[in-house]
Amino acid sequence: MAGPLPPIPLVILTGFLGAGKTTRLNRWLADPALADTLVIINEFGSVGLDHLLVEETPGEMVLMAAGCLCCTIRGDLVATLEDLLRRRDNRRIAPFRRILIETTGLADPLPILQSVLQHPYLSKRFGIAGLATLVDAVHGGDTLARHAEARRQVALADRLLLTKLDLAGPGMIAALEEAVSGLNPTTRLLREEPPDFASTLFDNRFEPWRETGSGIEAWLDAAEGAGPAHAPGHEANRHGLDIESFSFVSDHPVRPESLVVFQEAMRILHGPRLLRLKGLVAMADDPERPAVIHHVQSVTHPLQRLARWPGRDRRTRLVFIVQGIPRETIETFWSALVRAESGAQESR
Repeated sequence: MAGPLPPIPLVILTGFLGAGKTTRLNRWLADPALADTLVIINEFGSVGLDHLLVEETPGEMVLMAAGCLCCTIRGDLVATLEDLLRRRDNRRIAPFRRILIETTGLADPLPILQSVLQHPYLSKRFGIAGLATLVDAVHGGDTLARHAEARRQVALADRLLLTKLDLAGPGMIAALEEAVSGLNPTTRLLREEPPDFASTLFDNRFEPWRETGSGIEAWLDAAEGAGPAHAPGHEANRHGLDIESFSFVSDHPVRPESLVVFQEAMRILHGPRLLRLKGLVAMADDPERPAVIHHVQSVTHPLQRLARWPGRDRRTRLVFIVQGIPRETIETFWSALVRAESGAQESR
C-alpha cells in the first residue's frame, strides 16, 4: 500500500510596494531549476497588471487579482490550491513540483501562512519552505516606520534580501540593516543575492526539527551567548512601538505536560500578537532528547523531539518575536511554570 505523498514545497515571496518583487521573480524563473514551479501572483485591485510584467515561463501561472491574499481572497487561495492539487493529481495539468506565491506589497503574510498550516488537507499536501521578504534599501527605513504590514513581512521572514542597493548611500543602508535586525535578529540579511539563490529557494523547511546539528543552532541563533537561567540572551530589540524580539534561557528541565500548558497559554492568551515563537526545550522525562517548539501566531506546530542535543549547550532557549506583549509577561509565566516544576520534583 502506497504511503502519503511527499509534501510539495511552497514559498511565499513578499515585500512592501516597490521593493522589486516582480524584477526578482523574473530573474529567478529564468533559472532552469525552477522550470517546474507553479507561480501564483496576487495583486490588489480589480485589474491584474503584474502578471503582464512577468516573462513567460515553462511552468503554470495563476493570477489572483480580486484582492489581497491576506484578506478578501484568502478563501479563494484555499480553493485555488485545492483545485490545483486536483488537476495535478488527475494529470489535467503538468505535475508541478513546487509553488511560489508572490503577494501584493500590502499583504500581511501571517493569514496566508495560516491558510495552509491550519487547513486539514493543505497542511498535509504542502510543506512551507519559507517566506522570503525583499526590502527596498532606498525607502525601506521610512516604510518600516510607517507601515505595520512591512514590519510583519520582515519579522516573519526566513530570508531577507535588500534591493536597490545601488541607489542608497552607506549610511542609509546601515540604518536600514539596524532596523531590520531589530525586527528579526534570527534571519540572515543579504546585501548580495548568492548565485544559487533561486535554485536553493525551496530548500529550506518550516520544520527545523528535521534538521540536525548546526541547522537547529542557526535557527536559534538569537539565543547565542545567553547568560544565566532566566536571563536574556540579548537586550530586547524593538522597532517602532509595536514589534519586539527577545530571547531567554533556563537551566530547568520541564515535563511534557507542563510544556503543553505553556504552549496553550501562549496560543490562547497571545496568539494574534505572538508573531513567532521558537525554542529548544530541556525535558525532564528524557534529558538526552530536547523538544522543539514552533508557533506562528495562533498556529502551533506539533511538539517534536530531537534524537539528541545539537550542541554542548543543554539549556532551554526560547526566542520570541511579538507585537505588543511585554517581555515580563511571558518570562513571568515561564518562571512560574519552572517554580511549579521544581516544587513538584522536591515533593517526590
